[in-house]
Amino acid sequence: MLYLIGLGLGDAKDITVKGLEVVRRCSRVYLEAYTSVLTVGKEALEEFYGRKLILADREEVEQEADNIFKDADVSDVAFLVVGDPFGATTHSDLILRATKLGIPYQVIHNASIM
Repeated sequence: MLYLIGLGLGDAKDITVKGLEVVRRCSRVYLEAYTSVLTVGKEALEEFYGRKLILADREEVEQEADNIFKDADVSDVAFLVVGDPFGATTHSDLILRATKLGIPYQVIHNASIM
């Protein structure tokens, strides 16, 4: 399962309870690092979530998304986004690609300025 999880707009504790539960059980957790400004350091997120995060830059998401989708049909993979997951069209594209590959997905929304 691929999870797109909104982180909210403030600090590490702005993630929803549902989002945090999912992050803690996923086999891999990606942190999208180019469409929005992260107001807290990656290390602070890792400490609060109790998980290592894999930075996903533009190239990773747009050209090498197969890395993100790898094994998502048999294990849980999280993709963390500042604000709400649909604040950028790139994130909608991930859902479209997951659907095309037959990978189930779930979106966990959060606060956004949109």
